[in-house]
Amino acid sequence: MTVREQYEITEVGILSKFACTSVNEEMIRRERHEDKCPFRTEFQRDRDRIIHCNTFRRLKRKTQVFLSPVGDHYRTRLTHTLEVSQIARTIARGMRLNEDLTEAIALGHDLGHSPFGHCGERILDEICPHGFKHYEQSVRVVESLEKKGAGLNLTYAVRDGILCHTNRVAATKEGNIVRLADTIAYINHDIEDSVRAGILDPNDLPNDCVRVLGNTKTKRITTLIASVIEHGAYEIDFAPQIRKAHDDLKAFMFRKVYTNPAAKQEEEKAVQLISKLYEYFIANINKLPEEYRVIAKKTDPDRAVCDYISGMSDSYAVDLYTELFVPKFWK
Repeated sequence: MTVREQYEITEVGILSKFACTSVNEEMIRRERHEDKCPFRTEFQRDRDRIIHCNTFRRLKRKTQVFLSPVGDHYRTRLTHTLEVSQIARTIARGMRLNEDLTEAIALGHDLGHSPFGHCGERILDEICPHGFKHYEQSVRVVESLEKKGAGLNLTYAVRDGILCHTNRVAATKEGNIVRLADTIAYINHDIEDSVRAGILDPNDLPNDCVRVLGNTKTKRITTLIASVIEHGAYEIDFAPQIRKAHDDLKAFMFRKVYTNPAAKQEEEKAVQLISKLYEYFIANINKLPEEYRVIAKKTDPDRAVCDYISGMSDSYAVDLYTELFVPKFWK
């Protein structure tokens, strides 16, 4: 009996009957057959493939809320992803669900995010005829773009969880956990970053939300996690009172931070940058890297250009724009 087989037996014995185990043939199926690993379950393999892929590494230079912030302590798309993973794993463990599956989905959920955060997502959605949603692009990354077009060949359960992490119901409870962990993470770490940036005072937080959830990041996250675990016998969600406080706090953050001119003052420049790069590469398909020229031939130029730009880090996009459009001084 292999190490993997022993672990699969343990999984079946200790996990909840609602968990998606690593022997669930429907959920572990891949688009291409592969022999099983003697040491790792299928979901553990998926987690490892995501961590080792190029797209995951680029998340360290992609915007979370503040565009390319100067300061070591502001979140990036990568640190956000790690925080989502930690919260999701804690919930999964507390509910005796599959922690490996949960972790794989969490680590892969934002792989398709554009540079410059949601403003980058919005402008690509406007100018690309195919539209652009980061959760759909995340699936495209793992299915079609990584490893020079071969993809990561992930299991169905992981791909489904990635696709559904924003606004859909996933096929597994683990996938639905990640959807909640994502919002728990970003609301609370965005509060901390906004206070650090000087655009939010902790005393500005709504009193009703603070009274229910807590007056510190740690207390709020603990309250939200506990509510999901305790409410899990009914559905993967917060208890009603906690849900209201969470939603009110989220609405407050949209009013005070996510649409705040101080936090968004550079976004128009980012929109112009992405638009200009898109226009340039549509007119100069031959300037795309080879793997994207292949996509242009197989599908169409818009698909290829959108794939290329959405995969860029903030700094790469700025450097490329500078190289293409900013005059160089004669030396």
